[in-house]
Amino acid sequence: MDKKILIVDDEQDIIEFISYNLELEGYLVISANDGEEALEKVSEMPDLIILDIMMPKMNGFQTLQEIKKNILYKNIPILFLTAKTSEIDEVKGLNLGADDYLKKPISPMTVVARVKTILRRIQATNPDEKETQKIIKNGPVKIDLESYRFYINDEETFLPKKEFELIGYLCANPGKVFSRDHILEKIWGSDVIVTDRTVDVHIRKIREKLNSHYDLIETIKGVGYRVKKFEQ
Repeated sequence: MDKKILIVDDEQDIIEFISYNLELEGYLVISANDGEEALEKVSEMPDLIILDIMMPKMNGFQTLQEIKKNILYKNIPILFLTAKTSEIDEVKGLNLGADDYLKKPISPMTVVARVKTILRRIQATNPDEKETQKIIKNGPVKIDLESYRFYINDEETFLPKKEFELIGYLCANPGKVFSRDHILEKIWGSDVIVTDRTVDVHIRKIREKLNSHYDLIETIKGVGYRVKKFEQ
């Protein structure tokens, strides 16, 4: 399958410039014009994100932090793209989890070379990274993160976005107990006002769709929830 690249920049001409050159190399390209839109587009599971720092609404640093909070997306490599030249900014970006840092103005050859280098490094580190990142299997459940599909015993069942992200997070960490507060932070974020009851309602809805496998999600009284861990 062709590698998918997400480009995030508030300058449309930059997006078009980079997209054109990456597409010439056979990459699939999707784009976003700001950090908030990027957090929506990341659900399409790109293989790499090219992320500008200076953007309205949410800058690149904030966008990266939000992406890294989510277990479903935290392993997606990120290449920072910015007009800022301060070494402090470069160090900050790398410390937050960026894989590389490219300063504007850019040349098409340099962008393509950096993208190829990062993807080769990821592949060399873990040849099965794409599979482990995008497919989660646990007992009767299979979750395809790339296509946002959820299966029970190989039969597809539709889940709304938050239910999908919630069961995906739990199944990516089988056997681990998470408090309601922790789940709220990871799935809804700290800036969204929701209550503990929100988690309970979503868990109930997921259990209903699990039918006879409802006990896949265990309630740990006074603590929170966990998903049973099955041997693969």
